[in-house]
Amino acid sequence: MTDTLGAIITAIVTPFDQAGDVDEEGFVELLAHLAANGSDGFVICGTTGEAATLSVEEHLRLIELAVAERPAGTTIIAGAGSNDTRHAVEMSEKATELGADALLSVTPYYNRPNERGIKAHYERIIEATNLPIVLYNIPSRTGTNLSNEFVAELAQLERIDYLKQANPADVKQIDGLGLYAGNDDMLAEVLDLGGLGGILVASHLVGPQMRQMVEEPARRAELHEQLTEIFDAMGVTTNPIPVKAGLTLMGLPAGPLRLPLVEASSEERAAVAAALSRLGLA
Repeated sequence: MTDTLGAIITAIVTPFDQAGDVDEEGFVELLAHLAANGSDGFVICGTTGEAATLSVEEHLRLIELAVAERPAGTTIIAGAGSNDTRHAVEMSEKATELGADALLSVTPYYNRPNERGIKAHYERIIEATNLPIVLYNIPSRTGTNLSNEFVAELAQLERIDYLKQANPADVKQIDGLGLYAGNDDMLAEVLDLGGLGGILVASHLVGPQMRQMVEEPARRAELHEQLTEIFDAMGVTTNPIPVKAGLTLMGLPAGPLRLPLVEASSEERAAVAAALSRLGLA
């Protein structure tokens, strides 16, 4: 692995209209806004994009739209993971055909396979694509943690080129893998370790400042401190509820959420608004 998919990769929300349908115009507008404000890559239909409640048709259409409308110089990483290997293979094949640059493939969730099952899962996905694959370790959502030792084993497989690490206890450079922060508040640490950047949520709101963390290492600690409140606000309730509230406060496309996710409460919205206000953003 030598190439990078970008440094500030935004796991983009899926804007919906008031009828609950995908807002394609808003999605394209948001892509352009984020690219102009620090993002050099996008994850399409990840957790933040509410992939769990998108139909297969909506999911694939968003990947197609992102590829067609990609801002110049940005990469498109398609969320293509599943806890059903057959479905993950199918989505990986179709995302590849649609022209994505890479695939984000989360550890199978809920059914909690053992390491032999996880390895077999990824081996099937590798057969379905010629794209680089980003492993996604997020035990808080999947119920399974990829140990660094097992990640090093998976890194020996062809096309397993990157790791999105969302377990703060296991942040480590692993030979053969490009390391990405999986949580906003891990970005500074990952960059200090020589990692490539982050796959991020707060970059919807503070993309230029997060870009500065990449480009101005001498100010990284200072910038991290300045952004701590917004990072905390993004965790005031389940993602992507807070970031959609923040985008709406900033006048950007977001729209409602799909059940079982619900709109931010008045208290949650106030926490996001306060964090944005202190940064002069709302």
